[in-house]
Amino acid sequence: ETAYNTERGVECYNRFRDKMAKVHPLSTGITYALIPKGTEDKITVISGGYGRADASDGRIFPWVFTSPTNYWSQNTAKIKFIAMQHGWDGKDMATIGKALKGLKIANLHIDVPYGQETKPILDAMSKKFGFQVRHFPVPWPGIDQKAQWMDIARRYKADWVINRNWGVSCTVPLKEAARLGFPANRILGVWWCGSEEDVLPAGPAAKGYRTTNFNGVGRDFPIIQEVVDKVYGAMKGNIAFTRVGTVYYNRGFVAGIVDHEAILTAQKKFGVKVLTGEEFRWGMENLNITAERIKEMGAEGLLQPLSNSCADHEGGGTVFIQEWDGEKWVNTGDVLTPMEDFVRGLIEESAAKYAKEKGITPRDCK
Repeated sequence: ETAYNTERGVECYNRFRDKMAKVHPLSTGITYALIPKGTEDKITVISGGYGRADASDGRIFPWVFTSPTNYWSQNTAKIKFIAMQHGWDGKDMATIGKALKGLKIANLHIDVPYGQETKPILDAMSKKFGFQVRHFPVPWPGIDQKAQWMDIARRYKADWVINRNWGVSCTVPLKEAARLGFPANRILGVWWCGSEEDVLPAGPAAKGYRTTNFNGVGRDFPIIQEVVDKVYGAMKGNIAFTRVGTVYYNRGFVAGIVDHEAILTAQKKFGVKVLTGEEFRWGMENLNITAERIKEMGAEGLLQPLSNSCADHEGGGTVFIQEWDGEKWVNTGDVLTPMEDFVRGLIEESAAKYAKEKGITPRDCK
């Protein structure tokens, strides 16, 4: 409906803001534009897995939530995963640099604000852990990437490629890598390059390609099976049954769970009623989805526990790794926690800079 167009996104927001307590922009550009508007209108902006990573600091961004994880956390998990492929044990952070030292990582990114969001965190990690990173911008819409891939594979001779694209520009790298003999299992994609739509057009070139995710894939979850039985079994499904269990279907399911649990949390305090923007925000800030609650819902493996607070609007940051086996996405079993202290330090530094630029007095969350 917005076609990823910021002006259309703002127009949509303005049309419905009198009826909203929250908004999911589903676009980094639109999110950036709605942060000041949501703050002024007291409407919660939920940018789960996208948008400004530094909006995880609730002291500066009281009306924005990146739950269940943000781009910077995702990238620290990616670097952890890469280190694990080079002998790191996945536990001792004091030794991760030994596995990463000297590796060449290419950050292939679509040249829009969304694509540029993770350049600072990758630069900071390269200095800290001793690997090389070079950024390769791809002009929108990213259909032609031949020049970038010649640089990556032939000149830079990357060990790993981070695929930070969107839409058709997610698929192009898989075809170009195959053309140049670069292995698909050395390409690690952002979760917006990890849907069925991103890999099917690439055919055999996509086999072995891995991406991050913040939701499980497939239908093998009791809560998804309940939908299969009670909704599709009653012929009431509103989209094709083949979509059930796909990456984006399950991601929407997880977003719905987070919304639902925030509403329940708020209604326990304010009563069972239609919530105001302030009340819904309170529900998000006091959200605590435990492992026990996830099991009770029948969603084990579909999402990880998360717990927000006044200062922490991310709430967990856990990242899954998934792999395309040539026919479907499968969970690899890797569930990675981000480099929390490292990420939080950069978030607070960036948020403080934003606060200074905008004249914002941080909230006291003690």
